[in-house]
Amino acid sequence: MALKNNTWKLNQWYDQDVAGNVSYSGSKEFWLWGKQESGSWGINIGGTIRRSSPVQLPGNTWQTEFYNNHNASWTNVMTKTDGTLWSWGGKSGYGELGLNEQGPSVRYSSPVQIGSDTNWKLGGTMREGAFAIKTDGTLWTWGDPRFGALGQNSLTARSSPTQVGSDTTWDKAYGGYYNMLAIKTDGTLWTWGPNEFGALGLNEHDAHRSSPTQIPGSWSQASLNDTRSGAINTDGELFLWGANYGGWLGQNNITQYSSPVQVPGTWSYYEQAGEGAAGRKTDGTLWAWGNNSHGQLGQNQANSQLDRTSSPVQIGSDTNWDRISMSGNVSMATKTDGTLWAWGNNVNGTLGQNTQGDSRSSPVQVPGTSWLTVGHAGQGYQMMATKNV
Repeated sequence: MALKNNTWKLNQWYDQDVAGNVSYSGSKEFWLWGKQESGSWGINIGGTIRRSSPVQLPGNTWQTEFYNNHNASWTNVMTKTDGTLWSWGGKSGYGELGLNEQGPSVRYSSPVQIGSDTNWKLGGTMREGAFAIKTDGTLWTWGDPRFGALGQNSLTARSSPTQVGSDTTWDKAYGGYYNMLAIKTDGTLWTWGPNEFGALGLNEHDAHRSSPTQIPGSWSQASLNDTRSGAINTDGELFLWGANYGGWLGQNNITQYSSPVQVPGTWSYYEQAGEGAAGRKTDGTLWAWGNNSHGQLGQNQANSQLDRTSSPVQIGSDTNWDRISMSGNVSMATKTDGTLWAWGNNVNGTLGQNTQGDSRSSPVQVPGTSWLTVGHAGQGYQMMATKNV
């Protein structure tokens, strides 16, 4: 699409009317903070380290989207703007790095290219596996196959990318624990992996699926973790399903649902994690629900004042929220002005405030400007964000 003067573009789909009048070079930087294990920051330092302020991953051509949702992995898989695919970190030894190697000693503390193809569109990880989509619409997975996580109708581990079926219309994919959601170019939503608590949304329990199975409807965005999932349809309606003992499904109850149930409102983005969920409505307001153990609901109330809520509550009154990431008991979000905000548990410096241990129950700004997207990995302790330069 044509760009306005002095307007930057977020990936290929971002609405330029939101992007703002700021001049950028078009380069994208990738930053990390919190806790690292097994070289998961990619900065050529192994072992366990903690940083309470953002550290840059070398390079400025990384993808600007994160597709890891409930991600316990210490592995990262990302594309570059030249279409190459890269991985680093590693810990479980199931071949999740995609480098045709297996074993717990296979770890890399700086990015290593996966194969030589130059037509990769996106990459992401599950707990002990990974996935990627090519520009030709094919979907590829590798790593730990437990519960059918790789979607290949088998329980065979793969240490290099292996195609899921033969379809060429995959558009987006989202990694959970051992489960996945993926959306095709026609808006259909597909799910596979473990089905504990009805997490696959197929109106059944405990029947795991090892190949993609469709959830009826037309969909635009999704998010999931190990026991529950959710998606926004093309009408802006948010539907959730699966486990609900923390009030995570936004139904004002703790009833489990094995098929999609609607959360009132019109939504444009949704994210969930182990302790809660959050979403942005079409008016730019930010809402959260679920557990509040470390103030991650952003209500300026400690756990002793607000233990949890089972229906959405608004975070402040701002109407310019953009991207959201929830990781266990930490929340992050960007605004359309390029600022980045964090709140919740700060035990590993996850709030990016150059301090550790002091949780925050309302958003505090992470230094810097031009922030684009946010994500997480490493059991919710590794924070990630991209920015324009």
